[in-house]
Formats: sequence, structure tokens, C-alpha cells
Amino acid sequence: MQTASKKIVNAWAMYDWANSVYNLVITSTIFPAYFEAITGDGNDATTNDTVMFLGREFVNTSLYNYALAFAFVIVALMSPLLSSIADFRGNKKSFLRFFMTMGSIACSSLYFFNASNLGFGLICMVIACIGFWSSLVFYNSFLPEIAAPEDRDRISAKGFSYGYIGSVILQVVCFVFVMKNVMFGITKDFASQLSFLLVGIWWFGFASFSLSRLPNAEPAGDVSKKNVLTSGYKELKKVLTQLKQIPVLKRFLISFFFFNMGVQTVMLSATLYGKGELGIPVENLIIAILIIQIIAIPGAYAISKLSAVIGNIKALMACVCLWILLCIAAYFLPKGGITEFYILAAVVGFVMGGIQSLSRSTYAKLMPVTKDTTSFFSFFDVTEKIAIVIGMFSFGFITELTGSQRASVLALMSFFIIGLLFLFYTLAAQKKNQLA
Repeated sequence: MQTASKKIVNAWAMYDWANSVYNLVITSTIFPAYFEAITGDGNDATTNDTVMFLGREFVNTSLYNYALAFAFVIVALMSPLLSSIADFRGNKKSFLRFFMTMGSIACSSLYFFNASNLGFGLICMVIACIGFWSSLVFYNSFLPEIAAPEDRDRISAKGFSYGYIGSVILQVVCFVFVMKNVMFGITKDFASQLSFLLVGIWWFGFASFSLSRLPNAEPAGDVSKKNVLTSGYKELKKVLTQLKQIPVLKRFLISFFFFNMGVQTVMLSATLYGKGELGIPVENLIIAILIIQIIAIPGAYAISKLSAVIGNIKALMACVCLWILLCIAAYFLPKGGITEFYILAAVVGFVMGGIQSLSRSTYAKLMPVTKDTTSFFSFFDVTEKIAIVIGMFSFGFITELTGSQRASVLALMSFFIIGLLFLFYTLAAQKKNQLA
């Protein structure tokens, strides 16, 4: 196949520019800190604050993790069927638009979240999470349709780079509001709420621009058939049968399940870990996350170049080894160690962009030539979501069990080690195929 025009490739990458502000402002920086602040007791000396919800007392950071885990369960359950329907009818753009709209409205609704309506805030947080992650499976499935195999690493990296740049721009704007709130005559809480509103507007506006330029998909089935649920299940079963017959792809998904469990949990819990366990001030946390985003841009391209030299699987193995070392370093970080936290953030940033970008493009390369791109990527997506559910639940549960988030970091390290072992297993299957 031939890579699509520059206009289409840039339009695809622009969706990453649009939705990555959710991942940065809502997932990683301002919202976690805001949530921890309004559900806490206001005493920085307290390691674990508790909050009442549904008649039970929770550690506030664990409740946050459990809510996200619930959202990912919903995504994992519905994503495969919706993806197969999208392939069968060729309407992946419609699904992408629906989930983008749902997620962006939920983000904007967090503007009204405060200490008096915890349930409302959790519902908006869950809906925004479902909208963001559900839209990604349809977005990712465009990659094998617009990029030739030899261009997929580069174009995947381009998408992530657009996302990092766009999200940093809005993050800086929000950072100014939060840190210089007095200059604008507003409270820190209101500045945070205003940031959530801006995320929704940014996401919806730039995503609409992207969607207007993306091509329509070709239907994989007979669209005259009215029973879309039955057709969707049949399409899903067909893809699952194909997937089982490709050992390298199957093994890669298993390895991705484990190492991505670690990657995503680190990304989702880093701010809470820094604030709750290490006592890092909010402004320093935001600076650290900005460092991660900025360094992730050259990181994504550098690891893409590395994969061209040593191969995708070996490059992923190198990334996972570095993640294992990062977990060890995070465990031993001293309380209040701002400089050490910045250094760790810089290394995380470099490897974070690369491992995400390369995982996506590797999966796209290992896929067979097919019209069922969304259905194939739904398995990638479900693998990712179930991994996040287990990772987030484990992190929250171990924190409640031990009273420390440091023990949870060691659990993450074990996920990376298992993922590394399965990458060796994948590499062996790949070499066997080449010899055959």
C-alpha cells in the first residue's frame, strides 16, 4: 500500500493534539492534585487522607484509582463489539466523533465539581475516561489504513509528538491560571475548574478539525443487513480466529498486556505518588509533568530510529529494561526530593513516548492486511484496558493494605519483568517465522 497524503497524515496526528490535553491536565497534573486537595484534610503531614463514599471510608487516592479502574472495565467490555460494528458498517469516524464529544463534555462538566458533590465529580471523571479511551481504538485503527508498513513507526511517533506539543501548550496556560491565580483575581480551586472547562473546549474544537479531514472507512460487510449486533459479533469472531493463527501477534499482545500495565499505571498514578508519598508541592509536580511531555517528543522519535536499526521487539525490550530501573529509582526517592523527582521525570519522559508509539506501530506492522483494522485494534485496546484495570486496582489495593504507595511501585516493577520475558518469547517466534 501507499502512505496517504500529508494532509490526511497531519489530520490524523491532529487528533492526538486535540485529545492529549485530557491525558495531561485531567489524568496527570491539575485534576489529580485538585481531587487530592478537595478530598483531603488539608494537612500535608497526613500520608493517607480518607473520604466517605457510598457508605464506606476510602483512602482518597485509592478511591480515585478504583473509579478509573471501573471506567476501564466499561471500555474493555464494550470496545470489541463497537469496533466490530464499526468495521462491518465502515463508520468508525462516527464512533470516534461520538466518544470524543462525550469525553469533551464530561471534561467541561468538571468545572462544576467541588468538595460538596464528590459523586458528581467521580461520574464526570469516569465518563471523560470512557470517552477518551474509547475514542482511541477508532483513532489508532486509522494508522494501518493511512500509513505503509515502512512508515508506521515514523507516523505513529508523529501522532504522539503532536499530542505532546498540543497538550503542553494548554498545560502552560492552565499552569499560569493555577499558579498566578491572584493576578487574575480567582482562587486556586476556580483556576483548576477553569482548566477542566478549557480541556473540553480544546479537545472538541481541534478534534472536529481533524475529523473533517480524515477519510471514511470501507465497510467490511454487507451494510444492508439490519442486525448490527449479530453482524458485529460475527465480525469479532472472525478477527479472533485470525488472531489465534498468528503466534507472533498473539505473543506480542501478552507481553504488551504486562509491560503496558506498568506504563499506564505509572502515568495515571505519578502525580498522586509525588504529592501523597513524596510530599512534592503541586507547582513542582506540574513542572515535572511538563518535563515529561517535552522530553517525550524527542524520545518518541529517537526510539523510532532505534527500532529501525535493531528492530521493533528489541527496541521495546530496551525500553522495558529502562522502566524496571525507573521503578527501582522511584521506590528509593527521598521524601521532598524535588531535584531527584525532576531527574526521574526526565528519564520517564524519554522512554514514555517511545514505548507507547512503538507499541502501537509494532502491532500495526504485525497485523495481517485486512479491512477489519478497528476490530484488530480493539483487541489491542482491550488488552491495554484490562491491564490498566489490574494495574490501577493493584496500586490502590496495595496502598490501602500497606499504608504506603512505595510498595505499589514494586508491584509495577514485577509487571515490567513479566512483560520483558514475554518479549523474549515474541522475539523467538519472530525469528522462527523468518527461518521458515
